[in-house]
Amino acid sequence: MLECKHITKSFGTFKALDDVSVNVPEGKIFGLLGPNGAGKTTLIRIINRITIPTAGEVILNGKHVDDEDVRAIGYLPEERGLFKKMKVGEQSLYLARLKGMSTAAATAELKKWFIRFGIQSWWDKKVEELSKGMAQKVQFITTVLHKPQLLILDEPFSGFDPVNAQIIRDEILRLRDEGATIILSTHNMESVEELCDNIALINKSHLVVTGGTDAIRREYGSNQVEVLYRSGEPLAQGEAFSISSDDELKGTRRAVLDVTEGNSSRQVLGELIRSVDVVSYRELIPRMNDIFIKLVTGK
Repeated sequence: MLECKHITKSFGTFKALDDVSVNVPEGKIFGLLGPNGAGKTTLIRIINRITIPTAGEVILNGKHVDDEDVRAIGYLPEERGLFKKMKVGEQSLYLARLKGMSTAAATAELKKWFIRFGIQSWWDKKVEELSKGMAQKVQFITTVLHKPQLLILDEPFSGFDPVNAQIIRDEILRLRDEGATIILSTHNMESVEELCDNIALINKSHLVVTGGTDAIRREYGSNQVEVLYRSGEPLAQGEAFSISSDDELKGTRRAVLDVTEGNSSRQVLGELIRSVDVVSYRELIPRMNDIFIKLVTGK
């Protein structure tokens, strides 16, 4: 749906982005990851035509993105911005009108969203009366109200307690299931694993890795498995595996095994069940948080 081709952005002698190319599939949640200052927000601003790239192009649905396309994008920036002296309902209607909605259509949709989020009583409150999390709910609603084909959410969980963060996660998944394509920029790696179908990691202005989330996790795995088993004695070394660790754990033992190249889980299990009572067996796939740290720091 969205292609960013060889994007470079320079500010004087500083390159915020250096030849970055990403493809965002239609109807998926795409994680845009990277440490602070990596260039993520610059790329988002280029997609939204807030700034223009020094080189490269942005293609949306097969054509160069233009101002009319931007009207159809829903963008929740990391820097929150509601007018504090305006009432919540008035502010929400104003932002909906900027996206081309009629007053009647916007009012009807807002009422549905306010009921869904349980905030009907906020309509006549001033924005300055809201907490950070409350204001964030309003801004999320105004971002998705016009049913955009492309949603760009920059740190959408910031300011939320766990209960409200889960509400926003559920809404993001619902919007994806209804056909929206979503770019999610976040430092919350748990959310990346839970929500994202694909990711791109940018570090120091360069694209480090991009692809399917599951494929990347497996690519950076170390071919290890965890086995819980019952036995009075630690495991003996096998032909299909070597033992990385083996510890007692609440009446059972937990071993981490390095599977020897060329051997399958079937072969490992075949050796194990001949000597111990296996309680559970699972492949150890690294977390996105570990991969992020490894790629960014090299450790």
